Amino acid sequence: MLLYYITDRSAFSGTEEERRAALLRRIGQAARSSVDYIQLREKDLSSRQLERLAHEAVRAVRENSAQTRLLINSRADIALACGADGVHLPAEELSASEVRTMWMKCSGREPLIGVSAHSPAEVRSAESHGANFAVLAPIFEKVQTQAKGIGLDVLRDACALLGAPRDVEAPYSGRFAVLALGGVNLENARSCLQAGAAGVAGIRLFQTGDILKTVQWLRSTAPFTEQE
Repeated sequence: MLLYYITDRSAFSGTEEERRAALLRRIGQAARSSVDYIQLREKDLSSRQLERLAHEAVRAVRENSAQTRLLINSRADIALACGADGVHLPAEELSASEVRTMWMKCSGREPLIGVSAHSPAEVRSAESHGANFAVLAPIFEKVQTQAKGIGLDVLRDACALLGAPRDVEAPYSGRFAVLALGGVNLENARSCLQAGAAGVAGIRLFQTGDILKTVQWLRSTAPFTEQE
């Protein structure tokens, strides 16, 4: 089961510096708690501010985990400059194949690339362009924004389209992954996995409460036991 924490420092209280410090502490906690991927998604920052924060976020991850991977939202240039593991691409931006080619030319190493998707067709497009995973959203209605969810049937269709595992007795195979985002919580995460998702993503899911307990709960309620 893959767990993907998407950051939002504006949810923390205090001054800007206090919010940044709280976010970096949370990133470190997420890494220690074995969250698989963290997306630094602070879209309101200037390029210089984002790069500074990205360097600090990379350090927070590296000091706390050898497995957790950090992606920078949208900005492949900043991801490369700060030594992040990859980039998350919003829908309708550069394709994963274009970013991968550029990344390899600049660094000689393979990036981890996630792509936002809102339909099975966009999931298929992300896979065909060589992304590592797609984040399909919003699955459930988001109470805060009243955005209507696309539902588990659409998630199921997107996963089935790619041949993602739907048998709840079979482990996620490590192929191209579809992650469920949008209104996902401890009560409905299992249903996303049963629909074929390889894991779940969220902001509030990982940024509020005891993150270690959240991770333990999610992994203990997965409908199957993962294997190597």
